[in-house]
Formats: sequence, C-alpha cells, structure tokens
Amino acid sequence: MTTLESTIRPRAKSSEWRAIVILILLVPVLWSPLILFRYVLFQPFNIPSGSMMPTLVVGDYVFAAKYTYGYGRYSFPFAPSFISGRFRAADPAYGDVVIFRSPRDTKTDYVKRVVGLPGDRIQMRQGQLFLNDKPVTRVALKDVSAGAACGGEAGARAKRWRETMPNGASYITYDCVDNGFADNTEVYTVPPGNFFAMGDNRDNSTDSRFMSVMGFIPMDNLVGKVTRIFWSLDSRGGLRPDRMGKVG
Repeated sequence: MTTLESTIRPRAKSSEWRAIVILILLVPVLWSPLILFRYVLFQPFNIPSGSMMPTLVVGDYVFAAKYTYGYGRYSFPFAPSFISGRFRAADPAYGDVVIFRSPRDTKTDYVKRVVGLPGDRIQMRQGQLFLNDKPVTRVALKDVSAGAACGGEAGARAKRWRETMPNGASYITYDCVDNGFADNTEVYTVPPGNFFAMGDNRDNSTDSRFMSVMGFIPMDNLVGKVTRIFWSLDSRGGLRPDRMGKVG
C-alpha cells in the first residue's frame, strides 16, 4: 500500500517559484507582438488555386495588410455575427489584390483583383474588360506555355495581356480560350457599398462575373490587401526564391 508520505511532492524552493511566476508573466508579453502582427496588422495566407495566375500561383504565401481597409466582422477569427460595418473604413482602389469573404460563402477566404467600384458598369466583350463603357487599356505580350493555368492540358498556351486601370494600376492577365464562357457578359452595375472582383486568370476564375456563385462583394466582407509574397514552394516542396518579395 502506498504510504501518504510518498504522495506528497517536495515544496518548491522560493527561487523555483519566482521562475514559474516570471514565466507566467512573460507568456502574454511574448505573445502580444505576435497577436498584434497576426490579427491586427498582417495576416498570412497561402494560395491554393491558379485563379490569380500569373500574379499569384499555387504554393505562394502572401501577407495581407488588415489595416488598409479598416476592421470589420471578418477581420478577426470568431468575431460575433452581429458585427456590422467597419472601423477606420477605407475602400479599395482599382487593381488592388484583396482577400475577402464571398456573400455566398462567408467561411472561405478568397483572393481576387478589384476591377469595379460602386456605381461602375462592368462588362466583358470578347475577353476584354470594359469599365463604364470604355475598354480598359491592354497591351498584348508574348504567349507562354501555361498548362497549369489552362486546366493542366499538355502543351496549352495562354495569351498574356498587360492591363492598366484608369488609376495606373498595371498587371498581367492570362487568356486561355478565345471567347470563353465568361468572355462575353451582360453589363453589371456595382451597387453602393460593394465592389466587383475578377481573377487574373480570366478563363479559370470563379468571380463576380458569376452572380449565382459569387456576385458583387460587400465592402464589409474585406479582410485585407495582399502586399507581398513572403514564401513560395513548388509542387515538390522546392523553394522558389524568384517569387519571394513580389508585390501582389
């Protein structure tokens, strides 16, 4: 039978207790900068699909600046559903690459490019973006081999365009199919308090063009603005240093 004395642990020395107390006090101090960085300033995301190619590719890890557009319901994990509006609210600009929640799927983070703001009329005509009835400036670049971007088909090639928005934001888009399913659309008028988002991989992106799936995005659903690629791994886990540091 176990004796009572054998179940009693020796009392910790005063120096040990001091060490324990100091450790307990240091935990919130050490965690505070991480919490501030992760939940208030910058949030890391990884890119799981090719809808934003060539700007972002599968295996990229990006930082999203959460303070750029203010803080709302989707800025913080486990935020109560009754929260509405944004604190320190600011609207995105044309060409911003943003993280947001879709009004039809508020549990998933999406990444797309802002191409339309409240009151704008958006339309695709033969694969070209029109903003307020005017074609957005684009310049043809050299075609590239883009199997992954174009559905993984061997030998597939993509047309590349450098598109420039009215505010000077410039980026490259992929066009895999001439007159694809979403290359000719109706005119979409962006409602107040919303924006219109599209992927840079125009033939392989589920975005605001598909009203029943995504549609217009409320400003309150913004999470942050993609600022930089901080890590990138290929399909075999190899590092892609040439992608690190690029701005979205």
